[in-house]
Amino acid sequence: MTPSDLSHLINTEAHKILADRQLDVTALPEQVVVERPRNPEHGDYATNLALQIAKKVGMNPRELAGLLVDALSAHDEIATVDIAGPGFINIRLAAAAQGQIVADILAAGTTYGHNSLYSGERINLEFVSANPTGPVHLGSTRWAAVGDSLGRILAACGADVTREYYFNDHGRQIDRFTNSLIAAAKGQPVPEDGYGGDYISEIAANIVAQEPGVLQQSEPDMRETFRALGVELMFDHIKATLHEFGVDFDVYFHENSLFESGAVDRAVDKLKENGNLYFSNGAWWLRSTNYGDDKDRVVIKSDGDAAYIAGDIAYVANKFERGHTRSIYMLGADHHGYISRLRAAAAAMGYNPNNVEVLIGQLVNLVRDGEAVRMSKRAGTIITLDDLVEAIGIDAARYSLVRSSVDSTLDIDLTLWANQSNENPVYYVQYAHARLCSLAKKAAAVGVTVDNPDLSLLTEDHEGTLIRTLGEYPTVVKAAAELREPHRIARYIEELAGTFHRFYDTCQILPKAGEQAQPIHTARLALATATRQVIANALGLLGVTAPEQM
Repeated sequence: MTPSDLSHLINTEAHKILADRQLDVTALPEQVVVERPRNPEHGDYATNLALQIAKKVGMNPRELAGLLVDALSAHDEIATVDIAGPGFINIRLAAAAQGQIVADILAAGTTYGHNSLYSGERINLEFVSANPTGPVHLGSTRWAAVGDSLGRILAACGADVTREYYFNDHGRQIDRFTNSLIAAAKGQPVPEDGYGGDYISEIAANIVAQEPGVLQQSEPDMRETFRALGVELMFDHIKATLHEFGVDFDVYFHENSLFESGAVDRAVDKLKENGNLYFSNGAWWLRSTNYGDDKDRVVIKSDGDAAYIAGDIAYVANKFERGHTRSIYMLGADHHGYISRLRAAAAAMGYNPNNVEVLIGQLVNLVRDGEAVRMSKRAGTIITLDDLVEAIGIDAARYSLVRSSVDSTLDIDLTLWANQSNENPVYYVQYAHARLCSLAKKAAAVGVTVDNPDLSLLTEDHEGTLIRTLGEYPTVVKAAAELREPHRIARYIEELAGTFHRFYDTCQILPKAGEQAQPIHTARLALATATRQVIANALGLLGVTAPEQM
């Protein structure tokens, strides 16, 4: 019986109690909160439901708790249940009911933890979307890890997820990139507002190699050659880097296509027709303050050119026109203004702004031996995804970026994350999985299997703690999806790894040399096998490997 199962049981019994007494059943929460007590001696689980709803239904909390205790005691899955304090209910599961968690994990395998929370939803998840003017920098690398993990988690919760990269190939930054390439090809200094770094020289040399006469072309033709080939080569590098990092996209959406296809013009026309665009001081303005923005925004400037938000408006509409029911943007720390801006754009175009979400990720800093790392070997003044992977490896890079909330600035200690010891969180978790794989091989060698285990034998404290921790995994996955917080998965695995290590160190899992295997060994091996499965499932949601040996 998982915490979710127990929550449902308590809710069902509470509903019967209230209905029988003609009391307000709507006072019951949608989901009863079930938690593990801080002191294990109090029981396996606890709930404060009686305290939560007693006043609403006109009952004394302890009286209501007593009725719940009587009702729950009648179920075979419950070993003991009692009242504590003013109305808390402590519950201890029967060993067989607790062991059922292990059986469920073994039966579900790789799908354990999955649910149908977002079944029927088509979610557009846009992340990274770094400009094709340089390698993927550290801030975008954080979104690469977190975004890919969130996509995996949402898919595990039943969503049809489209992972999308918004390819920013329209605007001034492309002109600056082109100017930088031309200057490098001619052996000139970096333009004042241009891009530096060895990668610019490498791309420029590549273009000259592909088009030997490019520098003799007319100015317009030369600029177009450097622009087109430069963007293509840079984006090929970005794609390859992300693929190596384990991040691939379903859609690469070109910003320029919104202008070439007429989508921007159509969006502007629609806003004029529905009255959400007005003319003032020679420009066309979006009535974004009508939809929660802090100010109205210029969409068409006085010179007739489209402002940047024009593409944003067309892009918001495009995502819903493609059939997505929800659009999630994952943007950098300097994009707070986009939250209200994009929601206002959706509302003005006739879409539900609640189906537009903007997640803001804070900055990432690298530290080595207490000193900040600021310079890239290849990109000049920025630290890139390649730099991080070279320093600590792909698994450590992904895990280090995912295990903290994106709401906070993240400092990555390169010395710690490159260290092959239990102080390194990803090593600690992966070591637990490798240890479990080694255990499975030893079990096979001595003929111990997990066939027909008697899971009611798992009554030791460390066994119970491990089982209850395993049982929390589905709830953690659901919370990570609902709150858009993949770091909850990472923190959970670390707790699970620690709980497993303590179980391993205190419980004899396999028979000693010369001993015959007993039913307890089969049961404990089943528990260990379930633990290995959950660790692998959780690491998979983070895009981190589950090694069989370290």
